[in-house]
Amino acid sequence: MIFEPGFSCQEDKDSTPYWLLFKMDKFLVIENNGKIALPDIDLNKLNIKTVGKQYLGRMDGRCCYASELVPDTVTPEGMSFCDLWGLFYQIPNELFFLVGKAYHIMHWDRTHQYCSRCGAPTVNNKDERAKLCPSCGLVNYSRISPAIIVAITRGSEILLAQGSSFQTAFYSVLAGYVEPGETLEECVQREVGEEVGLKVKNIKYFGSQPWPFPDSLMVGFTAEYDSGDIKIDNREILEAGWFTADHLPLIPGKGSIARQLIDSFIQDKAGNE
Repeated sequence: MIFEPGFSCQEDKDSTPYWLLFKMDKFLVIENNGKIALPDIDLNKLNIKTVGKQYLGRMDGRCCYASELVPDTVTPEGMSFCDLWGLFYQIPNELFFLVGKAYHIMHWDRTHQYCSRCGAPTVNNKDERAKLCPSCGLVNYSRISPAIIVAITRGSEILLAQGSSFQTAFYSVLAGYVEPGETLEECVQREVGEEVGLKVKNIKYFGSQPWPFPDSLMVGFTAEYDSGDIKIDNREILEAGWFTADHLPLIPGKGSIARQLIDSFIQDKAGNE
């Protein structure tokens, strides 16, 4: 799959656009022998109605759109609706994050139909991905909520914690949203202190990942333990502890930056043996 992002498109009359369709928070998918795939849909042939659309870019040379189906849409034969979490381990990563991009943009589109300053209906800006208020001129861009995620090590151990919001009882690295006026590094120190009562040092950038639940951007770091004893907050964190690479608890599945951070720790320790 080759995807080229964009916000406007000159459609090719000889090719059919690629549609990512959802109803509320669920995407239209095809199920075949227990496997999930995204359908290649011709809207005219299916005779289904959509509410607005947002251009995403070109996928394999075809214009790609996200659009929401009207609430009373009858599920086409052989298809079903699946939430974003249900797609995470079912489709290739590159396709999942395209679906995530669609979800992120359509969530923003749905929640910014009216101006937050004067209440007038907004319109799509022709020059960039933004909502423009024709009445007062306020411009709203697609919301992105930055969050840090950090792997903390202490010698041959990594700090892992079980969060109260986790859907299953796995352990992961710490994460939290960035506050106004805060650097990413300051956020790392604050979140670690708030959630487990520790201080860290040697904070280094690891990588980033869009996380469309619904609009986060995860910015990954590594850090080393500096001082303190684990004192969980009992609100966001249920349990936390130090683990070696050969004695890990249940951890997140492949695909997330949380797992990438943990895998990097495992590989580093294996290389040092």
